[in-house]
Amino acid sequence: MNTPMNTAMSDRAAGHDHRRLGRELGLFDTDPLIGAGLPYWLPDGAAVRHALEEYIRDAERRAGYRHVYSPVLGKRELYEISGHWSHYSDDMFPPMQLGGEEVVLRPSLCPHHAVMYRSRSHSYRELPLRMAETGGMYRAELSGVLGGLNRVRAIHLNDAHVFCTLDQVADEARAALEMIRRAYDALGIRPARFRLSLPGPGGKYVADPEKWRRSTALLTEVLDGSGLSYEAAEGEAAFYGSKIDVQVVDAAGRESTLSTVQVDFHQPERFDLHYIGADGAKHRPVMVHRSIIGSVERAVAHLVERHGGAFPAWLAPVQLAVLPTSEAQLPGAEDLLRRCAEVGLRAELAGPELGSLGARVRAARLVPYQAVIGAKEDTEGLVALRLRDGRRIDAMPAADALARIGELVGAHRTELWDGGDGGDSGDGE
Repeated sequence: MNTPMNTAMSDRAAGHDHRRLGRELGLFDTDPLIGAGLPYWLPDGAAVRHALEEYIRDAERRAGYRHVYSPVLGKRELYEISGHWSHYSDDMFPPMQLGGEEVVLRPSLCPHHAVMYRSRSHSYRELPLRMAETGGMYRAELSGVLGGLNRVRAIHLNDAHVFCTLDQVADEARAALEMIRRAYDALGIRPARFRLSLPGPGGKYVADPEKWRRSTALLTEVLDGSGLSYEAAEGEAAFYGSKIDVQVVDAAGRESTLSTVQVDFHQPERFDLHYIGADGAKHRPVMVHRSIIGSVERAVAHLVERHGGAFPAWLAPVQLAVLPTSEAQLPGAEDLLRRCAEVGLRAELAGPELGSLGARVRAARLVPYQAVIGAKEDTEGLVALRLRDGRRIDAMPAADALARIGELVGAHRTELWDGGDGGDSGDGE
């Protein structure tokens, strides 16, 4: 039955479909010549992506992660050791012959990070060793399941692996969940639910009941201790271990996994990883896999649909639109643009050649801040700010306005302005 509520939800889903909005807003696109499931990023989309990646890298640095780079290719043997070839090869691109060797596009970053860990000896004093990378990987998705940025063949994953002792696993998993919570607050999104993903029947999973018992027990302990409500789901685990999945829902009501925390006893054994303990003997570390925002592609798709293109100011491709009221104010407007660049704000000029002031204000409706420069503002070095939510802020010195915006952007706030500043109050976002 088509009720008014269902119709409203359908209209919102259509209006916020990231595939349509991504093209309309000039964020990303695809081309048959490049191939299905291989989107390219336009300048505004790249700005959103860069801001997101910079936020994550900074959050990881503050949490004690060290960043690395690893190649997107690896020998087939690498994935035979990791278990990907026997459990996951149907989702991998076929091997390429290269100088008598078979190499493949990687479907995951963890085997590379395991090899990087074992390239040096490690003491227990170094653990937990936190290794992070936003790296490319490739999945041979069938054309029928591809869709916008949600299901693609070229993926850029916000990935990290913590090599730690067994006693450190629970604390690292809890810390990862807290990083996810803070990131969602900054992004203005909410999890739909938390899922404890467990193995199911069939040959998809590593056959080692004891490892499954231990990984499941650790993650259950973390979830129970966190106070989060969650659901257990069989058949949703990674092939090597149980995981916590953070689920989100798009405008059409479709659910997908955005963030994950996984416990892995399998790959440390397969790659013969070890550290030297306080007793001078070799011990096996545990790998905690965690992704704060999952793939950049899926994260941006969800953000576009959640915000309808009206991103939080720190994430917006254009943070400030500069609107001179006439040609006479163009020099002052251009000077303001230069000052924005100097303090790291993304600003664009919307001059009188683009139409009336009202038309330019409407065209910039998704931009968080609009700086209107009339004759008075130009003469006195002021700007009159209009906020995306309809509020108008009393004219203030340009330096003060940029400092205030910069402070909100730098703090990754979702609010456009602090209250109590005077000015006219418009509708909320």
